Amino acid sequence: MSQQSPNGQTPTPVSGVDDGAHRRLRPRPLVQPPVDPAYAAAFGRPDGVSGAFATRDVPLPQVQPAPPPPESLVTAFGRQGSTELLQRPPQPVGEPDPDIDPVFWGDKPAGDPWRDPASGAVIGPPAVGEDPPGEAEKKQDPGPQLSIPELIFGRRVKPTALALLTAVALLVGAAGGLVGWLIGRAGNPLTDSTVTLAEVEQGKERPAGSISDIAKRVTPSVVSIEFKGANVAGVGSGVVIEAGGYILTNDHVVAPAAQDSSAKLSAVFTDGTRAQARVVGRDPKTDLAVIKVEVTNPTVLQFGNSDELQVGDSVIAIGSPLQLSNTVTEGIVSALHRPVTAAGENGGPQVTYDAIQTDAAINPGNSGGALVDSRGALVGINSSIRTETGGSVGLGFAISGNQARKISQELIRSGQVKHADMNVNVKSVSAETSEGAQVQNVPAGGAAAAAGIQEGDVITKVGNRMVRNAAELIVAVREHEIGQTVQVVLARQGRELKLDVTLKSD
Repeated sequence: MSQQSPNGQTPTPVSGVDDGAHRRLRPRPLVQPPVDPAYAAAFGRPDGVSGAFATRDVPLPQVQPAPPPPESLVTAFGRQGSTELLQRPPQPVGEPDPDIDPVFWGDKPAGDPWRDPASGAVIGPPAVGEDPPGEAEKKQDPGPQLSIPELIFGRRVKPTALALLTAVALLVGAAGGLVGWLIGRAGNPLTDSTVTLAEVEQGKERPAGSISDIAKRVTPSVVSIEFKGANVAGVGSGVVIEAGGYILTNDHVVAPAAQDSSAKLSAVFTDGTRAQARVVGRDPKTDLAVIKVEVTNPTVLQFGNSDELQVGDSVIAIGSPLQLSNTVTEGIVSALHRPVTAAGENGGPQVTYDAIQTDAAINPGNSGGALVDSRGALVGINSSIRTETGGSVGLGFAISGNQARKISQELIRSGQVKHADMNVNVKSVSAETSEGAQVQNVPAGGAAAAAGIQEGDVITKVGNRMVRNAAELIVAVREHEIGQTVQVVLARQGRELKLDVTLKSD
């Protein structure tokens, strides 16, 4: 049935299903599968029980006892020879079962955590009780110990048998060792244990003037120079030239330490003595410098006359190449009066000096070391090499000893040195008929301007020395003293002129 609203319209049904003719239909019946009788008997409500809990007066159906377990399971997991159950039934308080051991909590079954979940944790006594009096003393008594024969053979052995067995074992071992030695000896016929190598009775002869003799005398006077600062570090060489502790070396060895206030300069002698060094004076133009250390009785190396050297003479280089101190190398004089130029340190003046060329091995670290002749006299200060590999290729250069002696003496006396100069700018030129140093600029007030040298002149000789390039002109002028008048030969517009020039200071 349907109801109409007050306005005469039929309302929309609120339940059921409308079939389109405004008729209400019943809900479709639920499809329920049949209940398994076994499940109903196990999980269904007992007869006469309508709610979730059964009343006290409703008799509960008797549950069929479970069938006995298979005999195989009983044999595997059952108690053997005992009918005691794993879980004992609770006993009433005050009536303990005499056949059951009392529990550790006494007559308070409510405190059993296995039976009362609300009970607290119980810490019981140790599982093993104390031994009765006298038992501990009995257990401490050690039993009889096994003898060595019993331990080895498992039974007692007569002493004679044991001694015989030991003798047999030693005999077998000795025989085996002898056989092994004989087999090893026969297996390598090339060896002979009776050989004794011959040895000379007298020691090696080292005559005076030999390389070893010179090295022994000279090496103590050559030191390693080390400098280390916040931004710089390096190793060079030096030569003790005066008993007061003055050491001659290259300017490029001490320049980094002199320019860095945090750097410390020190000299290390061959006996391991280390002394702090101070810079006495520097000459960047000739790459020479003098430092001083406070030591007592140092070994001093004396200067020789480098002008007496000839090409082919034997020379020895001593220094600390690649931080290998006290290194001695031998060679010959390959060339003399070889002008060498190099860029100055950190934008300083160009380095130019008259060099001795040698094929003695010189490497980085030899700088400032000694070049000595066959007598052990100082004839040069090792300064540079020419190489394409970074190492020695037999083209080493040393500042001549005479020039080094002159400059170092002036540095020790005054701390600085001045050089003779013509006050002229030149460049190297070469023509078919001649070569020399061409004048590029003649500053006013200089020695060249006062002598009448003009721009474009080609200087070919200064005093007795030929000039073949610009570097050789500088070296030739520096061989003279400041204020000395020297003859200069030059070419001007195809004519040869000779002018007297009075040298001034640089």
